[in-house]
Amino acid sequence: MKKNLITALGLMGSCFLLLTGCHGKEGLAAFEIPETFDVSSDYEITFWAKNDTNKTQTAIYEQAISDFESLYPNITINLRLYTDYGKIYNDVITNIATDTTPNVCITYPDHIATYLTGANLVVPLEELFADEKYGLGGSQVLFDSPSEAEIIPQFLEECSFGGHYYAIPYMRSTEACYINKTYVEALGYTLPDMLTWDFVWEVSEAAMAQDAEENYLINGQKVLIPFLYKSTDNMMIQALKQQNAGYSTDAGELLLFNDTTEEFLRTIASHAESGAFSTFKISSYPANFLNAGQCIFAVDSTAGATWMGSNAPLCDISPDKIVDFETAVMPIPQFHPEAPQMISQGPSVCIFNKADPQEVLASWLFAQYLLTNDVQIAYSETEGYVPVTSKAQNSPEYQDYLARCGEDDSVHYDIKIQAALLLLDNVDHTFVTPVFNGSTSLRDAAGHLIETTVKSVNRRQTVDDAFVEKLYDETISLYRLDQSGRRGALSASGKTDLGRLPTTSVVLLSSLAGVWALILLYLAIRALRKK
Repeated sequence: MKKNLITALGLMGSCFLLLTGCHGKEGLAAFEIPETFDVSSDYEITFWAKNDTNKTQTAIYEQAISDFESLYPNITINLRLYTDYGKIYNDVITNIATDTTPNVCITYPDHIATYLTGANLVVPLEELFADEKYGLGGSQVLFDSPSEAEIIPQFLEECSFGGHYYAIPYMRSTEACYINKTYVEALGYTLPDMLTWDFVWEVSEAAMAQDAEENYLINGQKVLIPFLYKSTDNMMIQALKQQNAGYSTDAGELLLFNDTTEEFLRTIASHAESGAFSTFKISSYPANFLNAGQCIFAVDSTAGATWMGSNAPLCDISPDKIVDFETAVMPIPQFHPEAPQMISQGPSVCIFNKADPQEVLASWLFAQYLLTNDVQIAYSETEGYVPVTSKAQNSPEYQDYLARCGEDDSVHYDIKIQAALLLLDNVDHTFVTPVFNGSTSLRDAAGHLIETTVKSVNRRQTVDDAFVEKLYDETISLYRLDQSGRRGALSASGKTDLGRLPTTSVVLLSSLAGVWALILLYLAIRALRKK
């Protein structure tokens, strides 16, 4: 029996050791900036990034790494590319459990908020910003680094939450509505100075007219979805913001499930029923329909501009399917066009803490290098992104790039540059959602409401009060949003906001439960034998 006890205790000890790893680097001390950077030691830095399978973007990363390594020969950068930010997020969560997080990671603040559930996992950056030697524009930095004042204030502020700056912005975009202006005018309409939801819905419904053979009159085809939206989470978030309706608070209160949301879902349902509206997840990429003359209003990121239009340099449909039309690039539809509101989005860069402060400093130097003009301008020219520094935006090179709009259908593709200009002209009209542990789940829930509504309409279900009540309840349960009131404030807290636990964590927690069961069984048998 003693042998059994020793075995049980040994198993329990092993599980405790494993669980320590499962919870990540909770034992790490807070990062402190070294007095000097040790150039006599070698450092390997892992950099996780997203590139949309765009070879030009990959080449820019590789060139940036090569140029940086020539300045710092003792730092080696290992690049790992992803095609989806969600996959980066899932891999980071998994690697927290095994203490193998990357050094530098392109991500979103919503994701970083979840990484922060482990103590000292992500490095706060405000002291690094201001460090005289190695900070932004520091005296010992071996490249032309921007100062903190040269980072666009709105973009930098997006990286501040929980009382610290946990990231630096890398690129910024917003959403745009790419419009088949030719079809709009053929339907007898003129584009307004600012799109409204009412205008888009009206034109979309007008386009649904068919002939006796069920061909749509506007395009002569049997396929037409006048209004297609790529990111329905953004669609819901922006519609609520434009109406000054609840979504969430900085304290983590979840206000999404309200009457304004219900009213918007009912509007969406009515246009989905007629076939005038659909989404990317249900139908496919808006750009494919737009370029084939099967869509009139295609909403997607400004970063997706190179896929939009008859002469798009990137296109996923065969050339014989492309229809010639005039493309207009406008801000997303508004409820109050006199005071437009649009979301600011785009990747940021965070740094993970490590046991060696010198390794962290090496990571910071590379992250800072991504803000240099060479990297910022080159990357922004690949899509409708804009640089995050005034230093890059105001440079002669970038201004020349913008001025050559439409000169060709590659680097100076007019739709791409118009998309960038749209954001540059509307920075003061952009907003971001509050960041907290659970904000990622809330964003997913916002999109889920729209996707489920459209799917249900396609299945001939009725969208009424009972439907919305059930949808709210199912969404709260699906995304583990802790319910504390109907159509009021819900609060996100604790484990329910972290998403699914990594498999390793589930296995280890199950093992620990098994060990405790064995110990209790042993104690029970021992007590019985004493009797």
